[in-house]
Amino acid sequence: MSGTEELLVEADRLAAWRDSADPPALLDVRWRLAGPPGREDYAAGHLPGAVFVDLDTELCGPPGAAGRHPLPDPAALEAALRAAGVRAGHPVVVYDGGDGMAAARAWWTLRWAGHRQVRLLHGGFPAWVAAGLPVSTDVPAPAPGDVTVRPGELPVLDTAEAAALAAAGDGVLLDVRAAPRYRGETEPIDPVAGHVPGAVNLPAGEYVGPDGRFPAAEALRERFAAAGVADGAPVGAYCGSGVTAAQAVLALHLAGRPDAALYVGSWSNWVADPSRPVATGG
Repeated sequence: MSGTEELLVEADRLAAWRDSADPPALLDVRWRLAGPPGREDYAAGHLPGAVFVDLDTELCGPPGAAGRHPLPDPAALEAALRAAGVRAGHPVVVYDGGDGMAAARAWWTLRWAGHRQVRLLHGGFPAWVAAGLPVSTDVPAPAPGDVTVRPGELPVLDTAEAAALAAAGDGVLLDVRAAPRYRGETEPIDPVAGHVPGAVNLPAGEYVGPDGRFPAAEALRERFAAAGVADGAPVGAYCGSGVTAAQAVLALHLAGRPDAALYVGSWSNWVADPSRPVATGG
């Protein structure tokens, strides 16, 4: 599953799909790194029929040494998805406030959990509103889903694997944070500035727009190739806590690299152990 049609859905097409005899489950995962909670946005208006799912507490595990957004407990994730009405073998569409990061992490988490039929609303909630489509404040009560979480369906990297990939000459570990954070000039969130030694910086703004929209697959392939991503060679991505990097993995899927791995713990996990090496500069 790497074609655009299988990964993204435009607002007008989703509107028709939602009104069909077999609509997808809709998950609103709006989120901000520094708050306020996305649930407030959901309460103010959302896609009709959408259920709010909290990125921090339902799609990720508790923050700690494993990072600020570690993998969720499979049983807890399964309970949250079932409560949201996610059914086995039934399509799901996820959306966020427009930058695509939270939705990409939701997409990645469901795919990692073994649920293959997941699409991201391209452009998120703003694209839906811009298309003049209806918004609701009604909170649905979906029938309980029956999805079974089977973790491990997408590749992940732990710290040792991320270090090995960054150090190897036949693959690339992408650091998709802003360049000043990569270079160690500033670090607004985590306690240590810098990057994993050997990682290559490819800021998210170079492969996705601020509106969360992706360029065509060929443009993505060219951009990743320029960063050193070679056909058939291993590739992984990390960011601060595994949210922006999930969007990079989605972009790599769009570019034809469904084998791309996510370093879920990312920088927040790397610097939790002061013995791990830190590189700075370009």
